[in-house]
Amino acid sequence: MAALGDREILYIGIDGGGSKCRASILNSDNRVLGTGISGPANPLHGYAQTIDSIVRSATLALSDAGLPPQALGELVAGVGLAGVNMPSLYNEMDAWAHPFKQMFLTTDQHSACLGAHRGGDGAVIIAGTGSCGYAWVSGEARLLGGHGFPHGDKGSGAWMGMEAVKYLFLALDGLAEDSRLKDELLSALESADAQQVFERIGGKSSSHYARLAVPVVEYAEAGDPVALAIVRDGASYISDLADKLFEMNAPRLSLIGGVAPRLKQWMAPHVVERVAEALDPPEFGCVYFARQCVAEAASGSAGPIDSDEKALFG
Repeated sequence: MAALGDREILYIGIDGGGSKCRASILNSDNRVLGTGISGPANPLHGYAQTIDSIVRSATLALSDAGLPPQALGELVAGVGLAGVNMPSLYNEMDAWAHPFKQMFLTTDQHSACLGAHRGGDGAVIIAGTGSCGYAWVSGEARLLGGHGFPHGDKGSGAWMGMEAVKYLFLALDGLAEDSRLKDELLSALESADAQQVFERIGGKSSSHYARLAVPVVEYAEAGDPVALAIVRDGASYISDLADKLFEMNAPRLSLIGGVAPRLKQWMAPHVVERVAEALDPPEFGCVYFARQCVAEAASGSAGPIDSDEKALFG
């Protein structure tokens, strides 16, 4: 198929996090023309990996849409990345000599919120590899958490995995009760003792720990007391985030991320009652953000993110 030529401008939304990078090409009617998924895209854990994942996911999306690789330079990109709420990382990524026609950068929290509420005001709690709470109401942002693994991200997959490994080391030393979770973790890590566990997991990234969240949640659902204690602690934190976000009077609150749906059964009932389904995925939010930037640039008004706000959300 030929390049885009005189056809409508196409936007690509790119959502990058600690485990994967997902890109979707949308037309003016918000119809997905193509999607691509690649590896991690959090510049905190590597600039080179991040730009490689962005380009790979975008190229795969082009292929899925039946467009040639050179059409990359004709796409307007909205990019929402984990980690760029840190000004130094935002500036590094913003200075990238990207291959797109235009690129508009924001945080994954902001783009996820725009996606969940179809470009409108609202709040989100992200519980995937990492975790945070974010609200966007009347042009004002509030970010809760998002401090990164292992310092924060409570209630996330990575945090659950880390808590499980902490328990495992104690249990192997005879300092914590045995449980079915212990045996499952040893099996998942292909280990027989503490030394082998450390060799498997020591110093690994958040995405490695997040894989262990699957058995933690599954064993919690089966009633294992150790796993239950972990997920209840994480769910309590997520409920506390929601209560803080409610103070901003956001019209909607959505839970997003791979861990979020599994935690709802342990969250505070009054929070669960107010949770609304996300209207669109984060990569749509990236496109909404890019369109807002293009429209505001054309009108000569200030963009949705000015220099004073970069330190908060990119």
